[in-house]
Amino acid sequence: MENGNLSPEEKLAGEVENDFLRLQQERKSLERSWQLNMNFVSGNQFCGIDAKGEIAEEDKTYFWQQRLAFNHIAAIVDTRLSKLSRIRPTLTVRAASDEESDRHSAELSSAILAAVHDSLDLDGVMNGATLWSEVCGTAFYKVVWNAEGGNTVGVTECGKAVKEGNVAVVAVSPFEIYPYSLSVESVSAQPGIIHAKALPVEEIYDMYGVRLAGRDIKDFITASTVQNSDCPTNMPQITAIKHGYELVLERYIRPTSEYPEGRLTVVAGGKVLFDGGLPYINGEDGARDYPFIKQVSMPVAGSFFGTSVVERLIPLQRAYNAVKCRKHEFLNRIAMGVVAVEDGSVDADELAEDGLMPGKVIAYRQGGKPPEMLTLGSVPSEFGEEEENILNEFVKVAGTGNLTDNKTGFTGITSATGLQLIIEQDDQRLNLTYNYMKRALKMIGRHVLRLFRQFASDVRLLKYAGQNDTLNI
Repeated sequence: MENGNLSPEEKLAGEVENDFLRLQQERKSLERSWQLNMNFVSGNQFCGIDAKGEIAEEDKTYFWQQRLAFNHIAAIVDTRLSKLSRIRPTLTVRAASDEESDRHSAELSSAILAAVHDSLDLDGVMNGATLWSEVCGTAFYKVVWNAEGGNTVGVTECGKAVKEGNVAVVAVSPFEIYPYSLSVESVSAQPGIIHAKALPVEEIYDMYGVRLAGRDIKDFITASTVQNSDCPTNMPQITAIKHGYELVLERYIRPTSEYPEGRLTVVAGGKVLFDGGLPYINGEDGARDYPFIKQVSMPVAGSFFGTSVVERLIPLQRAYNAVKCRKHEFLNRIAMGVVAVEDGSVDADELAEDGLMPGKVIAYRQGGKPPEMLTLGSVPSEFGEEEENILNEFVKVAGTGNLTDNKTGFTGITSATGLQLIIEQDDQRLNLTYNYMKRALKMIGRHVLRLFRQFASDVRLLKYAGQNDTLNI
């Protein structure tokens, strides 16, 4: 069909899909970097990004080389996640003044936040988002109003339950968020954002009332380690296929003079499922804004997406694997031996297959030189020194020094105050990540209260009002 013969709806759907393809191509290198991080965390550490910009297995220089992964990155990520999980501040609201109405408003808001924290398992949501931010550098929270949430308050004539509604907070991976500008750091300053997610066609029908045919959608996962005869092959593969799914594109445009309330367009399967203003009054001073909150592990100046400690650790992990594998190869040479034989004096194939096993009878040509083991000496001390240096570099780069692994760091310190100071210094490198988590949690609280003010009924709010029955928020 010619472009001029397309209906307005088809043109709009095509516009959103073209925007998505353009943004997808612009951040392709970032996605490959995240995928490489995921492979190294999962133990697939003999892969890299090739000249085509794709994840590919790295070939061995010689067939006999060992390919063993000594995964320190996963342990460091686990340690950081464990320490970050201790940061779970309570969301409370402070009164703007000493007036009675402001104090009641603060109490009501705090009660709402406490109830939402428990009902939504906000700690679990933050754990999921923090895992994404630690591995890929960035994670997002999507705060929306779920009309099907909350308790049942009635039943329609057709027997469908009527819910009171509730806020929903979902952890979103960076793979699903496509900003219009990779150089704009703030979410609210983005000209537009596309949220791309694969949903079953039945769920799409329940949400939008549009029946789609569905298709097979491939999902990126890291392949499990497959043991070969001599070494593991670690290859990232797209192996997960979702049947009966469709890619849903939610394009958010911030408020402009042309669209004072912003614009949200939802497209799937070439059809427009929704087109209208931004649904939530969740910005400053009653403005409509994006429902997304960003959390980064470590910020990058002039970049929307943050960076991960995994990216900094990958060169060290490669070097450590190389040292350990070469060290093991040297030990194998010493233990199994390297045999020197005179050409034509013995059956070289038989000797290569069986080696010089105990009790073996070796027949060699009369007048020839019998096989002999070469003296290889001991493992050079440089191997151990380099291994220790790299392990120290791991601690410095990761910022997760463990006192139990550094026993000389607090020898002679017996006071509780001294030990506490050392613990605080040990965790100092994580303070930046702590602050971004706290900032994200504070923004979640603001979005929650604004959505309650927009959608919750007075009857719903009375449950949190306490003895004063004050509904000001």
